[in-house]
Order: sequence, then structure tokens, then C-alpha cells
Amino acid sequence: MHLDHLSFAAGPEGLNGTAERLGDALGAPFHDGGFHPRFGTRNRILPLADGQYLEVVEVLDHPAADKAPFGQAVRARSLQGGGWLGWVVAVDDLGPVEERLGRSAVDGMRHLPDGGLLQWRQVGVKGLQSDPQLPFFIQWLSGPEAHPSNGGGDIALVKLEIAGEHQRVDEWLGGLSDVVLKDTGIDWVDSNAQPGIVAAHFDTPRGRVRI
Repeated sequence: MHLDHLSFAAGPEGLNGTAERLGDALGAPFHDGGFHPRFGTRNRILPLADGQYLEVVEVLDHPAADKAPFGQAVRARSLQGGGWLGWVVAVDDLGPVEERLGRSAVDGMRHLPDGGLLQWRQVGVKGLQSDPQLPFFIQWLSGPEAHPSNGGGDIALVKLEIAGEHQRVDEWLGGLSDVVLKDTGIDWVDSNAQPGIVAAHFDTPRGRVRI
């Protein structure tokens, strides 16, 4: 169980404009990630160090976006002006997570620009919708050679600022928050604020960057 990636919802400038803005701040370009047919979304990807990545995601005018919780979550965040959507924890087996949360995982896939297909299962997006401080969970079905972090190395996620309560997040993670976040610092900010990611800090060749 480890922190796999961060999701950032596109703002008024759209997917490409938002990705360009973040890429300029971090000193590296995002690349086309492809289309999520079951969620009605598409993304752009920036591989990071330590097997992690950052995605900018945009909802599309697509029937799936109105039905899938992930598409709904992206649309809602973009309508608020865009910004941090959430964080995602990877596990080897979603079975225990499904049992603990009392929810069933759904299949996810992304059609890649090169014609390939990236596949996974995920659960917990409805938790993110109701309480944005909570991560959702993913189990990759495609092999590690297809993981979106491939090609990363110069930029590393080092800290998150989260509006929320450590105890609540720890319970959601089955008491394993220290394991999930062992290499990522966490500043828990005012829990009376809108819950969720407030900012992420990255070490880059240009120095520390806060987004």
C-alpha cells in the first residue's frame, strides 16, 4: 500500500492550459495520457520519482461522465474553478479494502495515445466525493512497465498539505496511514476549512515548488 498519484482537475483554461501552467511551474511538460471511456474523462500525465505521478484530468461531454462517480467528481471540482481533486493509494489486492469499506470495486481503463490499453480496478471515489480529504484506492491490472510513472525521476513529491483530520484518514486507510505516507510529509491544516488537498510540495531541479 503506497501513495500512487495525485489528481488535479482542469480549470477554466481546460486540460491543456492547466497542464501547461503546472508544467511551467514544475519545469517539465505533461504528456497526453489518453481517454477513460468508463468515466468520461481524459488526462495529461507527469511522471514523478519513486513510482508516483501527477495527472491533470478533464471531464468530457460523454454519457459516462454523468453516471460514473469519478466523472462526477471531476466535473464538480472543475465547476468550482479546478484544483486539487484527490490522492490515490495503490494496493496489491483490493479485496480487503472492499470488505472494510463495504463497497465493490469498479473496472477502470485508459486508451493510450499509442493505441495501448491501461487497466486497473478502483474503489472509494464516493468517499472522496463526500469527504475530499480521503484518498481512493487502485489496484493495477496492467504490468509495471505500463505504469504512468515510467520516465520520471527529476521531480519528487515531498509533502502534502491536507485540510482534514489525521484520525479520520488513518481509519479510512485501515490504520496504515504511516505506511502509506512514510516517504511523504503531511501538514494537517485547519480542519474547519473545506476538506481535501490544499497544496502539494515538489522537489524539482529548480528547487522546491508549492502548487
